[in-house]
Amino acid sequence: MLDLSTRDIKFLQGVGPQRATLLNKELNICSFKDLLYYFPYKYVDRSRLYYIHEIDGNMPYIQLRGQILSFEILGEGRQRRLVGHFSDGTGVVDLIWFQGLKYVEGKYKAREPYIVFGKPTVFNGRVNIAHPDIDPADELTLSTMGLQPYYNTTEKMKRSNLNSHAIEKLMKNLFAVLRHEEFEETLSSRLIEQHRLMPLTEALHNIHFPQNPELLRRAQYRLKFEELFYVQLNILRYTQERRNKFRGLIFGKVGDIFNTFYAQNLPFQLTGAQKRVIKEMRRDMKSGRQMNRLLQGDVGSGKTLVALMIMLIALDNGYQACMMAPTEILANQHYETITRFLQGMSVRVELLTGNVKGKRRETILRDLVTGDIQILIGTHAVIEDTVNFSSLGLIVIDEQHRFGVAQRAKLWRKNLCPPHVLVMTATPIPRTLAMTLYGDLDVSVIDELPPGRKPIQTIHQFDNRRASMYTFIRKQLQEGRQAYIVYPLIQESEKMDIKNLEDGYLHVCEAFPEYKVSKVHGKMKVAEKEEEMQRFVNHETHILVATTVIEVGVNVPNASVMVIENAERFGLSQLHQLRGRVGRGADQSYCILVTGYKLTEDTRKRIQIMVDTNDGFEIAEADLKLRGPGDLEGTQQSGVAFDLKIADIARDGQLLQYVREVAGHLLEEDPQGIHPENAIVWQHLKELRSKNVNWSVIS
Repeated sequence: MLDLSTRDIKFLQGVGPQRATLLNKELNICSFKDLLYYFPYKYVDRSRLYYIHEIDGNMPYIQLRGQILSFEILGEGRQRRLVGHFSDGTGVVDLIWFQGLKYVEGKYKAREPYIVFGKPTVFNGRVNIAHPDIDPADELTLSTMGLQPYYNTTEKMKRSNLNSHAIEKLMKNLFAVLRHEEFEETLSSRLIEQHRLMPLTEALHNIHFPQNPELLRRAQYRLKFEELFYVQLNILRYTQERRNKFRGLIFGKVGDIFNTFYAQNLPFQLTGAQKRVIKEMRRDMKSGRQMNRLLQGDVGSGKTLVALMIMLIALDNGYQACMMAPTEILANQHYETITRFLQGMSVRVELLTGNVKGKRRETILRDLVTGDIQILIGTHAVIEDTVNFSSLGLIVIDEQHRFGVAQRAKLWRKNLCPPHVLVMTATPIPRTLAMTLYGDLDVSVIDELPPGRKPIQTIHQFDNRRASMYTFIRKQLQEGRQAYIVYPLIQESEKMDIKNLEDGYLHVCEAFPEYKVSKVHGKMKVAEKEEEMQRFVNHETHILVATTVIEVGVNVPNASVMVIENAERFGLSQLHQLRGRVGRGADQSYCILVTGYKLTEDTRKRIQIMVDTNDGFEIAEADLKLRGPGDLEGTQQSGVAFDLKIADIARDGQLLQYVREVAGHLLEEDPQGIHPENAIVWQHLKELRSKNVNWSVIS
């Protein structure tokens, strides 16, 4: 078979150099194979004809057979439009064009039979179809048209007449070139038979030009199965290779340090979930294999306490532990929290950030090498080449999606035998997404909050009721509490009507003249930002006006109000993270979501979900369904992008779990990849890996 990946798209009939450049830049389509694997996003039934007297403005798409009775040009300037009066003998509809008027008038003739296809709308009692598809009636055989594919294109492509219809024509040209070709199978015959999958050649044809819904369903299933199967096989094979390569340090005992802390310093009774995840980690660390575990826990669920107790087990076994946080404020908070937890115990904990310099830094670097420092907490500073340990046995990485893979790997190399790794996130991740994003990590979940925490009350407020909201905030401030007010932008944007932070800051200062107000945003210098945040932490200021830089890691138990301006501009996971900045003390806390009146249906759903629940996992599932995986918090920063061409992690969760089991079973049967019947599978996986398919997994 021809290697379609080496055939330049410009040599396909109907493309040429100009269109090829556009396809390259806009859709990353460079070869025949790229086009073949550019799948439609929807289909419309073209096998049925309607009569004009049957239609109304609520139908999604219709197809009519008739004649254009006449053309006329209406309006002037930007309102100028060409109207074709089209009839099938049962009524008349208006075909309307706002662009390419001369071209349309020259191409289509009055009183000739055409088939018209488009979306009907009703205006002033008349049915009209804007920019319809028109084909000569004698060129279309409706019974063979089946479902018409629709392809995503960009505005730039549409301006160059490279719309969905044009892509469809290019696809037909491609299949005309390949009509005698069989596509080389990418799955073994055993997998195809066992799981009743459509052969690849048949699936590729039916994904683009299905004759009926059943063939389309089978084609989609085959291609989704294959895509998710190789994603999971890649992750599981990678995990197997890593486990075979790296033996783990054996932490065989729980000794005096842990037991003393548990008996004398534990600040409150552990929840059942905390006990469960500690047991899971304990099992990993004494197994002889390297622990590589993700700890998920909602805001305030007690992850830091769990991480400390695991670090104490490392100390009991003669090793050091290191905790890395993404910001100086968060590192400082962890240092203060852990130091407070360990008060009265002879455990030396030190803090290393960019601000630790001179003799203090020299002392820390020296005492790490001698082993005098048992726990090091810090920012990116801990991965610098000058930082070395006596015996690093455990790495804890907080808010791990803020670090790149290379940064995490630097910590690994600070011990001859790779240390155990615990990564933590307060961003709840749906199970299906975690299986792809963190597929090589074992996952532990803290799914209950410590006793005594009051659920945050979330209120949706329209922005014309600002006076009553300010009265409420003032009452909280009078009781000694503090408040956050978060804005989506720093400076005013002409394109979007959003309350911006600069104006908001001035407005808040005017509204609360008797209180001190801090301002924090991402464009401030790091030192300036840290200083302003610290003033709020120290209760030197009463209101913090900020952008989303305060989304993660700011711990001010005294803050009881979180106001989110233009809440409609935020995703669910981000709203939940922001809400988690309050409710960290014993007092009742509130989150106020401020929006305008004009909201889309999706936005109303998002806001209502926030009002109805504080459950981060429920919110994450809803966010995945509403926004898709590429937009979720954490997926962009992690270095993991989703290059799935047809599968949808939000909607294909069951299939994802099923193919993971299939991939796991195949790996168990053929761990060395030597069985002849699986040769196709291992070869295809090798090809995908060599082409750097964007399936990156977190290590």
